[in-house]
Amino acid sequence: MIVTTKKLFKAAYEKYAIGAYNINNLEQAMGLFRGTWIARRPLLSRSAKGLVHIPIRTCWKVDPERRRGVPGCIFAVHLDHGDEETCYDCINSGFYSSVMIDASHEPFEGNIATTKRVVDAAHAKVL
Repeated sequence: MIVTTKKLFKAAYEKYAIGAYNINNLEQAMGLFRGTWIARRPLLSRSAKGLVHIPIRTCWKVDPERRRGVPGCIFAVHLDHGDEETCYDCINSGFYSSVMIDASHEPFEGNIATTKRVVDAAHAKVL
């Protein structure tokens, strides 16, 4: 089940570490999901450039039987270092637990403005 990062960290607090992995292809995704199911531990999936190769949503749809077999398996999907457009796509998809904008290529004032737009869009979606 996809959860917010807040729920993910609450489940793990003082019990175990949460693996955070950049998933760039289907084989990596399936291996990580299988390991998550076997260990019955949460997973934090991170991706930015990997979205070019395979949409993360596809990874989760691949094996619905296994997903039903471990109903307590939780994970969060985080966009790591995305550009503004990709952040909006992920926010609007309703699939991502969190996004991180990377506007470091912009001047300081532009970075702040871009970050604020993304934060406002994310908060509007959640609230």
